[in-house]
Amino acid sequence: MSDLITLTIDGHEVHASADSSIIQAYARAGSALTANIGCMGQGVCGSCRCMVRKEGERDVTTALACETKVEAGMQVSFIDYFIPEHIQYYDIKEIGDGWNWLDDTAKSFPEAQNCRHCGGCNRACPKGLEVENGVAQVVMGDFGAAADTFDQCVMCNLCTLACPEHIRPNHLGLFARRMKAARTLRPVDLMRRLREIDSGKMRVEYEEEAV
Repeated sequence: MSDLITLTIDGHEVHASADSSIIQAYARAGSALTANIGCMGQGVCGSCRCMVRKEGERDVTTALACETKVEAGMQVSFIDYFIPEHIQYYDIKEIGDGWNWLDDTAKSFPEAQNCRHCGGCNRACPKGLEVENGVAQVVMGDFGAAADTFDQCVMCNLCTLACPEHIRPNHLGLFARRMKAARTLRPVDLMRRLREIDSGKMRVEYEEEAV
C-alpha cells in the first residue's frame, strides 16, 4: 500500500489512490454508501454532502464527496439527509404573467424577506455559490439573475441547514429557475421541431431495449 494514501471516512480508516474522489475511495474500500447517492443509482445529486477536515487544518468545510479528491490525513463525515419542518408548496401553473410575481414569492417563501445577511449560506455551499445574493435577487423580483446564481445548485440542503431564518435558499433558487423556465419564451427552433413531431411531419425512431 506504499502508493496509497490513508484517510478517515466516517470513523473508518481508508486506503485510496490520490486520484480518487472521496466517494470512490469509500466505495473501493468496501464500505460504499448505497442510499441517497445520485451518481450511484439512488438519491439525487447533492446527496453525498460531507464535512471535511484536512490534515494540519483546524477548519471544517462542507464538500461534495463525488467531486472532492482525497488527501492524506483527511477526515470525512457524511451528513444524513434531512427534511425541514416547514415545506413550501406552490403550483407554477397558477402563477400569473409576472405582474404579481413578488406577491407570489412572498406567499410561498415569506421567510426570504427576513434574511440577516449573515453569510452562513455562502459558507455552507459546497459549490461556492453566492447564495445570499441569490436570495436577495429573488426578493427583488430579478428571477433571471437569481436563476443564473443558482444554476449550479445541486439541492444538497446545506444552505437550508445553515440559515437561522429557515429560508430554504436552495428551494427558493429552484423556484426562481422554474419561474424563468415557465414564464419566458421557449427557443424557436425547439418549438418548431416539437410541432413537426406532433404533426407527424418528423418521426422519431428509437430501438426498444430488450426485456
